[in-house]
Amino acid sequence: MLSKFSGWDDTIVAIATPQGLGAIGVIRLSGPASVSIINKLFSAKDLNQQPSHTLHVGLLKDGETVIDEVVVSLFKAPKSYTKEDVVEISCHGSPYVLQQIIQACLLKGARLAKAGEFTQRAFINGRFDLSQAEAVADLIASENQAQHDIALQQMKGGFSDELQKLREKLIHFTAFIELELDFAEEDVEFVDRTELKKLIAEIKNKITELSSSFQYGNVVKNGVPTVIIGRPNAGKSTLLNALLNEERAIVSPIAGTTRDAIEEVMVIDGISFRFIDTAGIREAGDQIEKIGIEKTFEKIALATVVIYLFDFTQLAIEELHKDLESLQAENRIIISVANKLDLAGHVNDRLEISMKEKFPGVIHMGISAKEKTNLDFLKKEIVQQVNKKVKTNHSVIVTNARHYEALNNALAALAQVEDGLASRLSGDLLTMDIKKALHHIGEITGQIDVDTDILGTIFSKFCIGK
Repeated sequence: MLSKFSGWDDTIVAIATPQGLGAIGVIRLSGPASVSIINKLFSAKDLNQQPSHTLHVGLLKDGETVIDEVVVSLFKAPKSYTKEDVVEISCHGSPYVLQQIIQACLLKGARLAKAGEFTQRAFINGRFDLSQAEAVADLIASENQAQHDIALQQMKGGFSDELQKLREKLIHFTAFIELELDFAEEDVEFVDRTELKKLIAEIKNKITELSSSFQYGNVVKNGVPTVIIGRPNAGKSTLLNALLNEERAIVSPIAGTTRDAIEEVMVIDGISFRFIDTAGIREAGDQIEKIGIEKTFEKIALATVVIYLFDFTQLAIEELHKDLESLQAENRIIISVANKLDLAGHVNDRLEISMKEKFPGVIHMGISAKEKTNLDFLKKEIVQQVNKKVKTNHSVIVTNARHYEALNNALAALAQVEDGLASRLSGDLLTMDIKKALHHIGEITGQIDVDTDILGTIFSKFCIGK
């Protein structure tokens, strides 16, 4: 498959392990000259005569100069990650040693790999499709269990399998419609239009299901923006510190201490939450505080979860109602948290009743940020509300914005097919719209010709060496 692409018949080399000191470092080569290049540097045996998937210990030399004692791993085409000859050198993790080996490989004919070039070669050689290749980057970047599980499933082809089934059904009908065109003069219909209408509705439902999973997938991939807001001295910074179990934000009895948003990531039940402590909501005392309060409202506008924290020993019910009314928005999770239980023991009944009556869609609870009372309950409630709001029960989750856009474009094309069926359009016009849908589905997996600029953008996000 590489023949379609210019400049893909050479041999590349890169360090595959992170920068810095380590016990070992790994250097990877891929391409037709991989084995012969290392064979010129390896003194123990002739690697050209060794079978694939074998390990070899020996000295790596640049001329008569010993660079390091290494382990060479051979993966001969097509049974390798890139489906090319691949050699991996495990050496000591000294940056100097790694650079000396890289330099020796370059002098023997290799060139430095670009970011993601190993995986790009794997895609181009048919090792896996484009969505699976992108999942490799997601797996490397995964920071919690949810991210790991979704990326691993996509890398194994879960998402691709779903799309392939849809494509095959559409291609089947398209072939028969095009066959009809060859017999246009005989006015023959090979395709039952009723069955095609059913199929289009079925595929639309499946794509809608996949598309709707992006809301959850995006949350898993990028973290849930969770803003802690309230009036000055409600205990917002104390709550952030208590949740993180470290002194991240400055705590002071002086109102207006927090001037800028402070953001930290915390993983709860496998989901990353981006907790943001904000400036207290009040009339600003100076220009700097005013800017901080403006940023607070900017963060609220972008938040999935808003934790409204208030000191129930100080704040009047009328003021509380006013603040909560200003926070109401579609698809926003609001959790009203009465702080400083340590001063009273429990929230008074009148407050609880008024909150439930006036704001039935808002979650209400009491905590003590100072004593860390009910914080586990707060965390549990946040996770439950996020899952309830955005999580899909479907086994395949879409996390990539490019895939989401392509799915929505495919939906639009299928809607045109439905309109065409209703209007009894001719087969050639129906085929055009079906092919549009096939094109957009194929964009996700790379089953259509993908622009080299798009490929470059996708793989540039990978780390070098992968």
